[in-house]
Amino acid sequence: MEINKENITEWLKSLQDSICNALETEDGLVKFKEENWTREEGGGGRSRVIENGAVIEKGGVMFSAVSGKTPDFLFKEKEHSISNTSAVETTFFATGVSIVIHPQSPLVPIIHMNIRYFEMSNGVKWLGGGIDLTPHYIVDEDARFFHHQLKNVCDKHHSSYYPKFKTWADDYFFINHRKETRGIGGIFFDRLIANEYLNFEQNFAFWQDVGKAFAPIYVELMHKNKGKAYTPEQKQWQLLRRGRYVEFNLVYDKGTKFGLETNGRIESILMSLPAHASWLYDFKTKENSEEHNTLLKLKKGINWTGNE
Repeated sequence: MEINKENITEWLKSLQDSICNALETEDGLVKFKEENWTREEGGGGRSRVIENGAVIEKGGVMFSAVSGKTPDFLFKEKEHSISNTSAVETTFFATGVSIVIHPQSPLVPIIHMNIRYFEMSNGVKWLGGGIDLTPHYIVDEDARFFHHQLKNVCDKHHSSYYPKFKTWADDYFFINHRKETRGIGGIFFDRLIANEYLNFEQNFAFWQDVGKAFAPIYVELMHKNKGKAYTPEQKQWQLLRRGRYVEFNLVYDKGTKFGLETNGRIESILMSLPAHASWLYDFKTKENSEEHNTLLKLKKGINWTGNE
């Protein structure tokens, strides 16, 4: 596959198709609804949302391909090389697939994935993405499975990628005002081009494998946990944890910021928010409860694979 924006766009659409098919099959009750949309400044997308399923309460698998004048805020991020690039008459093209799934059961985790490609008319281009998991209750066996699967994807391409991108996810998916991670992390990378490990084409193959890993990983977790009974108290805890998810997405998430600052489609941008969430004043967990033990594991640097 030649790496150009046209072929990348078509590959992402096919990825969206395959992921939607896998999720529909495992849910078994409802199908995704599709809406095609256009952006006045250039480009558009294909939004697919699923609601009120047997397993999935609300979720979206969103494809977009947008273009236009490069937003000024990208040139002000001093930690990135783009800040040294002239913004005069520069245009951009960005395409990607973004996924958030909020399950019915508090025993099935929330999952998020995003893979994206960005290029500018002056030749600047990069890849970004990652997958992270937000269990309402952290089950060590599931956490180890999730991280082992991601490590396998990374190790296929370079042994340095999993520890590097896991640390990046720990740091990125951190709710600073709560001093806790959003979940158990995963992998996260941004502005990935050629580096000391792999050339751009090799990194592109890694990027594709991250996208292809999503469906088998999450379908396994859905299948394992969807039939387990849960209590009203566990459902209330789920709503509180969803509240934390909302806080992160609205305060810290760079994808949300990019979408809002480039006049993105608001329904697609805020699709990541759950249908229902809760905030209780000064809620305290009971000592040695499942909820308390989950909070103890919402921290950076946990070695889930045992062989980092």
